[in-house]
Amino acid sequence: MIELLQITNDAALARRCDGIEGMRLWVDLERMGKAERQAGRDTFISTHEMADVARVKAVLRRARLMVRVNPLNEASSREIDEVLARGADQLMLPMFDTPGQLREFCRLVDGRAPVTALLETAGALDSIEQWAGTPGLAEVFIGLNDLHLSLGLRFMFEPLASGVVERVAGVARGCGLRFGFGGIAKLDEGLLAGRDVLAEHVRIGSQAVILSRTFHRGEPSSLEAQVAALRLAEQQLSSRVPAQVEADRQRIAALIEAIAQGSAERSEVPS
Repeated sequence: MIELLQITNDAALARRCDGIEGMRLWVDLERMGKAERQAGRDTFISTHEMADVARVKAVLRRARLMVRVNPLNEASSREIDEVLARGADQLMLPMFDTPGQLREFCRLVDGRAPVTALLETAGALDSIEQWAGTPGLAEVFIGLNDLHLSLGLRFMFEPLASGVVERVAGVARGCGLRFGFGGIAKLDEGLLAGRDVLAEHVRIGSQAVILSRTFHRGEPSSLEAQVAALRLAEQQLSSRVPAQVEADRQRIAALIEAIAQGSAERSEVPS
């Protein structure tokens, strides 16, 4: 079962997620450089605050709480201490470029919680074999939005079609680490349909994915109903024979390339 990650500081939503098997909650404290990095793009900039860590943790009974802190900086030690004191079960380091940055972060955490490395820069990708064995590291998660920008690509799922995601998954498995990537929309929504994204998670053996904000919009039971639909699709996709898996891989890669090409053509149209 793929773990479903829900980013929220809403205690009521967190409580609902806690009642669903296979969920992990995520409070997002990252601020440094994010607005500048994603300027002009239709992306969500978190407004979560330190106090949200304890508020969300207080309603959880079985789900773990992960907190994304800021990139490594002179205040990291203090931030790590405070986040852990407020109840974080797991810490995520974003926007690191070098093995040394990740090693220093894990040294500061000092085994008090498992660490997730958010791979979202070309530097981190190029050096993954050098840092995947870092003591204290438990998981590698690929942030496709920032990674595709760092690589100069046109569409966030291009690293999936090119084999980059599969390569990272292989390195993570070889080091005994959990692995996940990207986000997923409802099964029949998204520029690349959620069902196709899920098919690739199943094919590669991913263990975690972020749920889109659309999963808890609309009808009061939308979250539970949409997660149930996703779980059914996950079971169905897991039962494919190898020939079906390969046919789906080729079809999805072609779709990603077509979307990327369309993005490139639109960007070349004079305004």
